[in-house]
Amino acid sequence: MKKLKTEELSKLSETDLVKKLNDMSSELSTLRSKAARGTLKKERGEIKSIRRNIARALTAQNARKRAEALQPVKKESGDKKETEESK
Repeated sequence: MKKLKTEELSKLSETDLVKKLNDMSSELSTLRSKAARGTLKKERGEIKSIRRNIARALTAQNARKRAEALQPVKKESGDKKETEESK
């Protein structure tokens, strides 16, 4: 599998990113089972690249969650303090 770039991952929607993570996880499990049976050539480094791609995708996902949590909450015009002070 080719190396995923962080720009590509940041452009994906949340559902596409989760789908890609699930696909990579299933591919990693099949590669690990092939390696356990001895049918996978370890010189190709496929497991390593998949693991790193999963890490990149998880990093992009966590960065989105962190960015959403840090965004300031917008106050509505009908705030409780304003109505109490006007009385």
